[in-house]
Amino acid sequence: MLTLAEMTLDDLYSEFDQLEDWEERCDFLMRSLGPQLQKLTPEEKTEKNLVHGCQSQVWLAARVEPGLDGIPRVWFNANSDSQIVAGLIAVVSLMYNGKTPREILDTDQRAAFKRLELDKQLFPARRNGLSGMVKRVKQIAAEALVTAG
Repeated sequence: MLTLAEMTLDDLYSEFDQLEDWEERCDFLMRSLGPQLQKLTPEEKTEKNLVHGCQSQVWLAARVEPGLDGIPRVWFNANSDSQIVAGLIAVVSLMYNGKTPREILDTDQRAAFKRLELDKQLFPARRNGLSGMVKRVKQIAAEALVTAG
């Protein structure tokens, strides 16, 4: 099995396709992907990095750095006090981490969430939290575009 660092969103789709039901998929998110997230430092767990709209505590610390091609890319480290939310952060990471601001803004997260059935399986409070994480990443990307342009 691939580690989170080696995995792509397409790999996650394939993994989900091999699991029989939502319970197995949820278990995969909580026990396989979520624990692989990097721990945040106390300096990263600030009010500025707190994602609002989540019922659990989620911190997302981001930086924009040039990639090997010289194009700015958004990198973030995020974590939560909830296992399922940590698994959802892993999904968001697969979608956006290391992407250019334009790629982030052009990504249709609804299609990915539908493909993973997150739109149907998550309770409304969890969907709101997931939307809050995506909104924060897209806000960082938009700010990076303004700064760069």
